[in-house]
Amino acid sequence: MDILSPAQLPDAVRLLTAGLVVAVPSPRWYMLCARAADSAATAAVFRAKQRPTAKPLLLLLDTPASTETLFNLSSDARLLVRGLWPGDLALRLSWKPGTEPIAAVGSPALVGCPDGILGQLVALAGEPLAAAVCSISTPAAGDADHPALTASQVAAFQRTTGAGIAAVVDGGICPHGRHMTIVDCPAGAAARLEREGTVHARAVEAALTPAGGPHVG
Repeated sequence: MDILSPAQLPDAVRLLTAGLVVAVPSPRWYMLCARAADSAATAAVFRAKQRPTAKPLLLLLDTPASTETLFNLSSDARLLVRGLWPGDLALRLSWKPGTEPIAAVGSPALVGCPDGILGQLVALAGEPLAAAVCSISTPAAGDADHPALTASQVAAFQRTTGAGIAAVVDGGICPHGRHMTIVDCPAGAAARLEREGTVHARAVEAALTPAGGPHVG
């Protein structure tokens, strides 16, 4: 497994284009990333994590505007995109009619638009990426299995699991160590806070309020 600096993100993109898996830091923890359209690469992420395929991966977009092309957006979803993206918020969105869902992501999809190094990688890739935390998934995870917060912990995960990670972008220590916040945004219905994480529930409420949006339930 290669160790890359953030200045070497173009090298990480070349590895992704070649169908390989790359570990990238976020404010929360390191994420395993692959091209969303590459079924073999996303399958490698599932294998590395020992993750059931019934638990879809996170879809990462390079710009908030990309959601309009792929998904049905409610008025609440648009407010959240405008107020809190790029960032650590994930929206559960339904695909537009006629759009073929990405198998590894499922339907409805869990969609994010990250900032920081991960966001830079998605922008350089110029296409959606599929991602998941660098850790063993439940139910296979044991008490000692935790998400990787450093590049050295990614390397330990690679040694232990033989995950086949091509490279890790070393962005230092991920400080938050928490899940991202998820808001369910069904088309034509009010948004609902599904899980609070690094984005506070009050921040979600504030994003919905200025234009007269409803409070999330």
